[in-house]
Amino acid sequence: MSGRNGYFQIVHKDDGTYLKLIPAVNGGMPIIYDELNDYLYDSKIYEYDKIAVGKTLANLSGITEVKLNSITISPLDESMDIFIPEDRMHVRCRFYPPSEGGKVITKEDIVDTLVRSGVKYGLDELAILQFIEERKYCTDYIFAKALPPVEGRDATITYHFNTDISYKPKMNEDGTVDFHQLDLFSPCKKGDLLATLTPMDTGKPGIDVYGTVIRPTKVRNLALRHGKMIHISEDGLNLYSDVDGHVTLVDGRVFVHNTYEISTDVGASTGDIDYDGNVYIKGNVITGFSVKAKGNIEVNGVVEGAYIEAGGHVVLRRGIQGMNKGVIKAYGNIVSKFIENAEVIASGSISTETILHSRVSAKGDIIVSSRKGFVTGGEIRSGTLISVKTVGSSMGTNTVLEVGVDPQRTDQLRELEVRIEKMRQEREKIEQTISLFRKKMSSGVQVKKEQLELIKKVVQANLNLEKQLNDTVKQYEELKTEVEGNSQGKIEISDVVYPGTKIVISSAVYNVKDVIHHSRLVKDRADIVIHPL
Repeated sequence: MSGRNGYFQIVHKDDGTYLKLIPAVNGGMPIIYDELNDYLYDSKIYEYDKIAVGKTLANLSGITEVKLNSITISPLDESMDIFIPEDRMHVRCRFYPPSEGGKVITKEDIVDTLVRSGVKYGLDELAILQFIEERKYCTDYIFAKALPPVEGRDATITYHFNTDISYKPKMNEDGTVDFHQLDLFSPCKKGDLLATLTPMDTGKPGIDVYGTVIRPTKVRNLALRHGKMIHISEDGLNLYSDVDGHVTLVDGRVFVHNTYEISTDVGASTGDIDYDGNVYIKGNVITGFSVKAKGNIEVNGVVEGAYIEAGGHVVLRRGIQGMNKGVIKAYGNIVSKFIENAEVIASGSISTETILHSRVSAKGDIIVSSRKGFVTGGEIRSGTLISVKTVGSSMGTNTVLEVGVDPQRTDQLRELEVRIEKMRQEREKIEQTISLFRKKMSSGVQVKKEQLELIKKVVQANLNLEKQLNDTVKQYEELKTEVEGNSQGKIEISDVVYPGTKIVISSAVYNVKDVIHHSRLVKDRADIVIHPL
């Protein structure tokens, strides 16, 4: 005999209404007091000895009757409760037995009740017939099931080349940079497969028990995006290189670059260089000329007071003697033998052996490593780490090391400060004009129509300026909070820091007054602390 839940039944007698309690058998669930209480309430039996019923239920060991009250009520029909969860994925029903003389529920009654409740899909007639046959009370029956949706899958792209090259030079055992082994490119050959697209799968809709369509979760579609010298297969699923060269991934777009090689100096014989791919220069870059490339730039000779800008990485095998005119910019990393009297900016990291009297900034690490490995004079800024052997000089040369904030963010902050000051000055002038006009009107001076129209425009311009100023101040405060709240940067000194050096980590400042040896400087709350290496 299979298990059966405990249940209850109303019994009519001459002296009133009774409740029959039938305990569970073979591991079935016992009677739930709240369910019993709800049933009696729905049956309009409001007054009865709840304590007596509760005690009897708690000590129930066999079929027991307990008197509810002395009121005689009409026979109760067999009843059904319907529960449909919020997700509408099924219909659950529970049944309660009739009292003597009450009607029993038929299959047609169940179906009609479900339809009146809005159920339109997934009726399980076998489950209904099972109840009709066994009539188990206070027991869950699932009489309808929804058709769940089949979830889809986002489109994905697999790249068949290295998209995460470190671009950092190999370090020799003596601490110098090996400029002969620079892993700067991901090479490709003509016909190489570069990327494969796995299309999205939109899935299949489902239907809930009310007959409403259930849409599967929206999936993300992708397409293979590429530049020149690449072709896509007819089905749009594969990218191939059309040339030998170097492949890169920039903002989700695949590029193949071939390299423009210049065998002489960049100067009067070549003019300025502006190239879509990589540029390789065997000679020097002379003062006053510029080299721009959307790919990488490599210079075998010396860069003088020239302008270098790369969409990728910059390698200067003999360094830059900038003459206070030279500028190097890279959206990737910069590797240079030395940096002297120049401005150097990288969105990635910077590796060099010495820095003299220069302004150097990088979003990533700045590593100054060699037997000397010194930084003297100028301003060095990194978003993450400055690692150097010697800073400043025994002569007290002013040198600034700043970490913990993306230099680009710092520059944006300074630009916003200038913009806010200009807007405030402009607002002050406009307000003076408006004030002067109001004084004229209050003194009885007649105002021409043209002047009135002009002042209306001035007032509107002032309103627009006020909104722009408020928006800019809000942007400034948010950026300032971000800049001052960053404390992740650090400075590592493998030898010595001389007095005259200014250390800035996020919003904390430390002016070096005594020589510091072999230390790591980090921010701790509002202060800069020094730890031994």
